[in-house]
Amino acid sequence: MEYVYGALLLNAAGKPIDEQGLTSVLSAAGVTPDAAQIKALIASLDGVNLAEVLAKSEMVAAAPAAPAPAAEKGAKGEKKEEEKKEEKGVSEEEAAEGLSALFG
Repeated sequence: MEYVYGALLLNAAGKPIDEQGLTSVLSAAGVTPDAAQIKALIASLDGVNLAEVLAKSEMVAAAPAAPAPAAEKGAKGEKKEEEKKEEKGVSEEEAAEGLSALFG
């Protein structure tokens, strides 16, 4: 992930994403750069417009998701059911008595 973050940092700074720039960014961050990973990342980003990709991802992330009203009602109903189950459940003392019968 450090390599991707380095490429994004170079993009944000308006610098070209190349081996030398990415190596410099990673070294400055305290990461020992791997030449093979740098070359693979640069090759995979060849022809990709990062500004366009980031703009699309921001639009997706900015769209808030509204909870469904039915889901809210279901959550309240579940809480009531849990409370009822707890009331009907066996107390700790009764459970301990039952366990003692197993061990004589």
